Amino acid sequence: MSPDQLPSALSELDALALRRVRRVLDGPQGVRVTLDGKSYLSFSSNDYLGLANHPEIAAAAQHAAARYGVGAGAAHLLTGHHRLHHELEAELAEFVGLPAALLFSTGYMASLGVLPALLDRHGEVFEDKLNHASLVDAALLSRAKLTRYPHLDLAVLEQRLAASTAQVKLIASDTVFSMDGDLAPLAELLALARRYDAWLYLDDAHGFGVLGERGQGALALLAGLSNTPNAVLSDSRLIYLATLGKAAGVAGAFVAGSADLVEWLVNKARTYVYTTAQPPLLAAAVSASLKVIAADAWRREHLSVLTARLKTGLAGLPWPLMASDTPIQPLLVGGNAEALRLAEGLRARGILLPAIRPPTVPSGEARLRISLSAAHSLADVDELVDALRALHG
Repeated sequence: MSPDQLPSALSELDALALRRVRRVLDGPQGVRVTLDGKSYLSFSSNDYLGLANHPEIAAAAQHAAARYGVGAGAAHLLTGHHRLHHELEAELAEFVGLPAALLFSTGYMASLGVLPALLDRHGEVFEDKLNHASLVDAALLSRAKLTRYPHLDLAVLEQRLAASTAQVKLIASDTVFSMDGDLAPLAELLALARRYDAWLYLDDAHGFGVLGERGQGALALLAGLSNTPNAVLSDSRLIYLATLGKAAGVAGAFVAGSADLVEWLVNKARTYVYTTAQPPLLAAAVSASLKVIAADAWRREHLSVLTARLKTGLAGLPWPLMASDTPIQPLLVGGNAEALRLAEGLRARGILLPAIRPPTVPSGEARLRISLSAAHSLADVDELVDALRALHG
């Protein structure tokens, strides 16, 4: 696109109700936020456990900043790999039950590093149609053939795996799908990966901290579905990604798998090799967060109570909740303009809830993405329900 085409292109976004705008947050993240100078009840963050402003986690970051400074100063392979990074990687691997882990600056950068490190034009990546954009971009960057299958359709996936002649195959899937809130069939995906000698890459951005008795994420579910959980977690074809800026409340991401996999990524993942390491203070904060995640089972229990309350309260409205038992509860609206009308109507009532429109979701499936947090109360959920019922009239 040329410079002189930008004004008309932006006008077209306006006409389609697709232009995004940034709003400025003042103060800490939480269920009550100040945005553009106004106070709102928020259902729009991924802070599922309410840890983004947890005092113990903040104190850990402050202590590390005072002792180690605020910048890593170099890439991990130069002098930026701090002892706090090293110890956190061991903690994360133990937490999810895999042999080794590697920190990345973001989940997006992790995927962009991992897939090209394992695949080239002789490989093939098989992806769920609703995978996050980072997985799609990672496959394209790898130069491997990208084959997408209909959402959760394992029969089609198996057909395409069986037909593939690629030298290296990789199945990539979200665990909890970010815009729908539903869960991938983890055990079945692993079985297909074993049957067709493929890697299995699981993006647990929205499951880590939320799923499992201690918040270990989707791997805890996967291991629990097997009669031989140790065999699942020791399977060298398994690659696990989790982000640390959602339920963990901090920032960054990690990839976990076999020791050989992690050693290969240290040497070949370009988004790891060629970027400055994250500040050590963030590693200290994540370490503190892991302890809270494991200890505070009440946070996950409360999320289940909130989810049930929301489903009961919204029953009978013309906008159905999609099938989800996670903190992501999408209210399917349909049209872009109607989704924006509802979001603006809620904002006028002091409630912040994003309208999700194409290309993030398919055309005709615009929605309000309700994100629940353990910091919400039942009264907060009731306030949202009452506002939506009022907007329906």
